[in-house]
Amino acid sequence: MSDAVSFRPMTEADLDAVLKIEYAAYSHPWTRGIFLDGLGKYQIWLMFEGQQQVGHGVVQIILDEAHLLNITVKPENQGRGLGLRLLEHLMSIAYKAEARECFLEVRDSNRTAFRLYERYGFNEVGRRRDYYPAVGGREDAVVMACTLVD
Repeated sequence: MSDAVSFRPMTEADLDAVLKIEYAAYSHPWTRGIFLDGLGKYQIWLMFEGQQQVGHGVVQIILDEAHLLNITVKPENQGRGLGLRLLEHLMSIAYKAEARECFLEVRDSNRTAFRLYERYGFNEVGRRRDYYPAVGGREDAVVMACTLVD
């Protein structure tokens, strides 16, 4: 993993690059409209190695709660610890905005992400049946939560 990772907020001008990564990473990606709508409502951050965008993340902060809505690392850059770096950055942003607990949903089949969240300190707190669209039907979401600390 490179130490030369940087972050900056997303702008509308970044949308095409974000969508390219999103569509490469997921079978059911967020759409252009979802990202455009989120620009005015959520904290959307881009992650770079040097000049190359390698990921993005979205967190919603409501009072003292944060909701991790999206975390995506370019497929060819996965497995190098970048997801953890992005998660740490988003949780730091949430903590600085006075959030003290964070919630997320993760596909039941996404064991890699589940392990990442567990390693960070998230615990499973529930399930949402048939929450996600999936090839051939629907898939459960595992609901996870963690306490944010400085």
